[in-house]
Amino acid sequence: MNRLRWLLLFWLFFTLTAFAADDEQDKDHHHHEDLTETQLGTVRFPISCAVSVQKPFARGVALLHSFWYEEAEKEFLDIAKNDPACAMAHWGIAMSIWHQLWNDPDAEVIARGLNETNIAAKLALKATPREQAYVAAIAAFYSGSKLDPPERAKAYSDAMKNVYASYPDDHEAAAFYALSLLASEPHDDATFANRKQAAAILEKLIAIEPDHPGVAHYLIHAYDKPQLAELGIPAARRYARVAPAAPHALHMPSHIFARVGLWQDDINSNLASVAATRKTAAMGMGGEGHQFHAMDFLVYAYLQSGREADAAKIIDEIKTMPKMDSMYGHDFDPQTNALSAFPALYDLELRRWADAAALQPVAGALDNDLDITYWARAIGAARSGDLAEAHKNLQQIENLRQKMLTGKKSTGNTQQDYQEAEAWILHAEGADDKAAVLLRTIADKNDRLGDEPESIPAREMLADLLLEAKRPQQALIEYQTDLKLNPNRFNGLYGAARAAEAAGQQTEANQYYATLVRICAGGSSTRPELGRARELLAKK
Repeated sequence: MNRLRWLLLFWLFFTLTAFAADDEQDKDHHHHEDLTETQLGTVRFPISCAVSVQKPFARGVALLHSFWYEEAEKEFLDIAKNDPACAMAHWGIAMSIWHQLWNDPDAEVIARGLNETNIAAKLALKATPREQAYVAAIAAFYSGSKLDPPERAKAYSDAMKNVYASYPDDHEAAAFYALSLLASEPHDDATFANRKQAAAILEKLIAIEPDHPGVAHYLIHAYDKPQLAELGIPAARRYARVAPAAPHALHMPSHIFARVGLWQDDINSNLASVAATRKTAAMGMGGEGHQFHAMDFLVYAYLQSGREADAAKIIDEIKTMPKMDSMYGHDFDPQTNALSAFPALYDLELRRWADAAALQPVAGALDNDLDITYWARAIGAARSGDLAEAHKNLQQIENLRQKMLTGKKSTGNTQQDYQEAEAWILHAEGADDKAAVLLRTIADKNDRLGDEPESIPAREMLADLLLEAKRPQQALIEYQTDLKLNPNRFNGLYGAARAAEAAGQQTEANQYYATLVRICAGGSSTRPELGRARELLAKK
């Protein structure tokens, strides 16, 4: 275990024990006054409200920029109480309850946001034209009862574009407009036009405002695609230093680190984020459920870098954790999701097919969580030769999809999960060409859109299938293509090495084996694949 990791674990132990003794009165305290610019970043947002609320307002905006929405809302509520004539306090509340990149607001949130913007609009009659423009922009989101979420996001972005154009020297307008471009990005846009436009604004701004939390944060989001991720490394290195007290700021760099296969940096970011989340939660501050997102990244990074025991420890820990609110909304249970997704990923990544086939649905799991379990069970059964069980689980996925459609709910990944499981069943039945077509279709779409990797890439599955079908040269091409978009994945590197060997390209195989050994150097893995790689390299 390296020195940095020991320090992070010591910090976690110290902060948890130190704050466990806090009394209830202290837990109810917001602790906002303890959060300075050096902890949250520098924000300059002059408003026409009372002088006494200027500093708290800037702090509230800094909290917004780090998506610490729970604490931002508290800050703006306090400002509204302390200065009832402050229109921008209600703007801040309306901004805090809409989580722009995380989830779509429900009817209750829309109603509350509309009420806050109406209050802000009345108070803004005595405010500056600039403040009126900000209020009008968020009102564009909450107004219009028949608008769907993408239309609301586009209406807000169009309004923020006007604010940005009217006040070109207002760095807050630039940052919030850039974020609005990300929030209103069309889902199937493979050109990444909105992201590139946002990045162009933010790259200019970071040269002027290097300590602004939103600028570094939104640059990471803008570049959070495999085709763009290398460009996001400087922002990823900077953001945690700009806002070290914000748990999301400590986690967010790992979005880039995971994209480029920097697993130790990924792990360090998320260990720090979990520790900070628990520390602030012990102080009575919101966002406790955010740690599940960081733990998701930890499990993934551990499995890619020969730290399977650490991944297993997280799974065991989650089983003992109490229920807590999700960062994604009330229709998402972070614990049942984690207990469904993490064991499924663990078994499939380690190729423990019988264990995957034996996974049990988690009690109280939501439909999308059940889908994950049946997906893993179907693949595990197919790859361990139990076709009857594989087909049963495949049908369970389809049943869930039909249930979601009937309830007019998002079907999530059920269609893709069905097709991936079906492909492995077809492979087990000897229909490799049909299976390859299914996986290639999924892989082409995923690669084009650059969706966030949540499990095994479809193109890596395609390469695995081709290798098992004794088509090593074709498999190698697919592994190479996938590793460009998902670099340093354990199974991708090992599969590429095996395919190169089978294709008679031993020099290239050795290079993949060497990379695999290097990225696992800090772990204690006993995986046979890693042992074989070391053995072959020793014979060179």
